[in-house]
Amino acid sequence: MDQRGQLIYVVSDSIGETAELVVRAVASQFDRFSIDVHKYPYIEDKESIDEIIASAKEMNAMVVFTLVVPELKTYIVEQAQKHGIRTIDVMGPLLTTLQEMLHEPPTGKPGLVRRLDEEYFRKVDAIEFAVKYDDGRDPRGLLRADVVLIGVSRTSKTPLSMYLANKRLKVANVPLVPEVEPPEELFQLPPERCIGLTINPEQLNGIRTERLKALGLTAQANYANLDRINEELAYSQKIIQRVGCPVIDVSNKAVEETANIILEIIRKNNLRKEHRS
Repeated sequence: MDQRGQLIYVVSDSIGETAELVVRAVASQFDRFSIDVHKYPYIEDKESIDEIIASAKEMNAMVVFTLVVPELKTYIVEQAQKHGIRTIDVMGPLLTTLQEMLHEPPTGKPGLVRRLDEEYFRKVDAIEFAVKYDDGRDPRGLLRADVVLIGVSRTSKTPLSMYLANKRLKVANVPLVPEVEPPEELFQLPPERCIGLTINPEQLNGIRTERLKALGLTAQANYANLDRINEELAYSQKIIQRVGCPVIDVSNKAVEETANIILEIIRKNNLRKEHRS
């Protein structure tokens, strides 16, 4: 090792990203020195720690760790002190302070940050999916969706898709219009993966009228005509019956309320699958 350099071992009972990021951020402040970082992830036993300590002693390395299992934390500190090796516990001071403030011991489970990251990326994927397959843009997405929403225009399909995507569900939606034949993929889905949305015609008339006004259009347009609305709803009912899926009347329901009904339907379907398997 160059006399102007330093070797740092990053030891973690998870992937070690947290400690590595901290070390590299600090190392960037010493740009005249060569600081080399070696990462040792998924350390779960004392034997592995013994090997790391022996190597650190031989290479004159500092040990930076994020071990949350108390027994392993104590052991690495004891062994490092025994052999004259410097150690830094990245998470320890904050864990101790929070424990004192919250009067609650930490769980001591490794990998929780990683799991949170995975949950975050699942949510991002679900949101991207909802945007890509919104309003029937690409029927190929229907077969990959966790749930498909169908109904006439202004039955909250898009807001529901985004709300459910934030719950990490991949949601597609298809508008039902008498003049447009639904995609074949819709009828290839298991009925339990599809949800039909319906609404009171008078309420839909009011919603569409307000929508036209917001767009600067006349409220007399066919889009808000009550006869046309009844025609669309009758057609929608036929398609929903053909699919054989559950139906939710969204009249006077907030998006959150309808979404919770959908989540409960999905939960019950999953329980049935578990019982069958």
